[in-house]
Amino acid sequence: MANLYYAVQGQKMNEIMKLLTIVSAIFIPLTFIVGIYGMNFENMPELKTKYGYFFAIGGMAILALILVIYFKKRGWLNRN
Repeated sequence: MANLYYAVQGQKMNEIMKLLTIVSAIFIPLTFIVGIYGMNFENMPELKTKYGYFFAIGGMAILALILVIYFKKRGWLNRN
């Protein structure tokens, strides 16, 4: 019975680790993009455009959506 209990606990921990890994995989590229835009550069061409901010936010939203769709298609976001 103890082995069964430890096996179930290990399975639950693996599911939690998988979810945390997926969340990290979604937010790490977004954090990189925000880090680049947070630097004080003058020669970034998109900073001078009228809608450059919205393009950057839209690009990050599209990237996050693509990653969520990818993980759903792989079956990694399904609850068992």
